[in-house]
Amino acid sequence: MMRIATLPNGDPVHRYNQCIVVPFSGSRRVLSTSPLNGGYREDLTAVFNNDMNPGPGMACRMLASTYGEHLAALARELGLDPQTSSGISTSASMENVSIRTESFETTAVTALVTGGIEVNGGRVGDPAAWNEVNQKAVLPFHAGTINILLFIHTDLSKGALTRALVTCTEAKTAALQELLAPSRYSSGLATGSGTDGTILVCNAESDICLTDAGKHSKLGELIGKAVKQAVKDALRFQTGLSGKYQHQVLRRTDRYGITEQSLWEEYRAQRGKLSRADYSDRLYAVSQQDGLVTAVSLYVHLLDQLSWGLLQPGETYEMGRRLLEIMRGTSEEKLEMIPPDEEPAVSQRMIRELKNLLNSLILNGHTSD
Repeated sequence: MMRIATLPNGDPVHRYNQCIVVPFSGSRRVLSTSPLNGGYREDLTAVFNNDMNPGPGMACRMLASTYGEHLAALARELGLDPQTSSGISTSASMENVSIRTESFETTAVTALVTGGIEVNGGRVGDPAAWNEVNQKAVLPFHAGTINILLFIHTDLSKGALTRALVTCTEAKTAALQELLAPSRYSSGLATGSGTDGTILVCNAESDICLTDAGKHSKLGELIGKAVKQAVKDALRFQTGLSGKYQHQVLRRTDRYGITEQSLWEEYRAQRGKLSRADYSDRLYAVSQQDGLVTAVSLYVHLLDQLSWGLLQPGETYEMGRRLLEIMRGTSEEKLEMIPPDEEPAVSQRMIRELKNLLNSLILNGHTSD
């Protein structure tokens, strides 16, 4: 067992048995998404975050047939009372936990976050993976979870604790938006994963009881800062996801189906002569160039705004063509405007034309840089 931190309220943070465990040193109010003693509770004595992954390429380890029963069995393994503890699980390593405290005068919050989003990122409203009513799987989904333990070192009213969950979730989503993390179930940007878990804890013994955790309150600001930065740090620790990592053409385009594999398949269909290794080398060199990354980012954002209904098909397509000219470094005659009722056709045509341009740049080794 290793103590890795001590919270401002005195609670120790331990790491052992592939878990982060926080036993309470006093009375706490807890709001949890866990199936083990989830919801609002005032009788809990500890919370934990569990890494279920036994090793690379191996299936996650379940100690029972259901998630709730697994967490109860795990609590016993950790030396906790399953009746008075709550936990959440992930496949992210507890070695990559991010701990972030923000404080102002007598108010402090600490976020403990583990996370992975690259294989299971989703946008709220994406097609569901399963129907709980009939237990039928609809679509496959992958492991990848952002788990947040958020400690607020003052007392909160029940309503403020619930509002803090909203602010915490907004902060997580803001972190993902600023990283342009993609959904793996649609062409949208991720707002979270389908398996994220959150546990909020406030200090019921504090002399201060706050009633507002929204964005206009100082507490809301602290929650936003702590959670947003902790989420970014956890994702960087786990998979390297960061601004530098995202500065690459295909990481901006893959949610629209423009990937190395799809580009290669189109190149081969045109009877290209390069080997796959040479093709990949050229693609890597081209996709790192600053001017191209910038232009492609703008191009993809046009597709986003078209799908959101913020731009009309005609104006989107015309500006997309101008961006392609910039990327190509040549000028072309202005094309006829696309009728505004052909949004799907415009989107698919723009994707196809960007693929063609990228393959042209790969072959010619030329960009607007």
